Amino acid sequence: MIPRIGYGYDVHRLTEGRPLVLGGTAVPFEMGLDGHSDADVVLHALMDALLGAAALGDIGRLFPDNDPQYLGIDSRVLLRKVAEVLKENRYTVGNVDVTLVAQRPKIAPYVPKMRENIAADLGVSIEAVSVKATTEERLGFTGSGEGMSAHAVALIVS
Repeated sequence: MIPRIGYGYDVHRLTEGRPLVLGGTAVPFEMGLDGHSDADVVLHALMDALLGAAALGDIGRLFPDNDPQYLGIDSRVLLRKVAEVLKENRYTVGNVDVTLVAQRPKIAPYVPKMRENIAADLGVSIEAVSVKATTEERLGFTGSGEGMSAHAVALIVS
């Protein structure tokens, strides 16, 4: 078994009139993230980390944002497709770790559900999934509340 590590990063602007979805979980907040899909920054960074570990490109290549079939799509659907692509290429997910960067809202109450969603979609145990958050002490676009970003790492084995 050969271990491979991937890194993913994603960012989306906060906007009014959209629900906030993080880690496949609806999070009550006055704004949501702007994007072609549901703009789930947590899952987008995670998918890029998984695809990067397998050297299979990124989510923009697999799910182009100019393709109408992905307009408003639930990112959990996309994550399950990424899991299928990994399986087709004979990769198994070892573990994943995601950090959400956002000034608000506090996500601690929603982390268990995010971990459950990710574990279910990837077909791994919940112990193989880490989700956490940090602020940037009011610095930059995330600190000012203009948007959110997420960083992810993934270990896969072939």
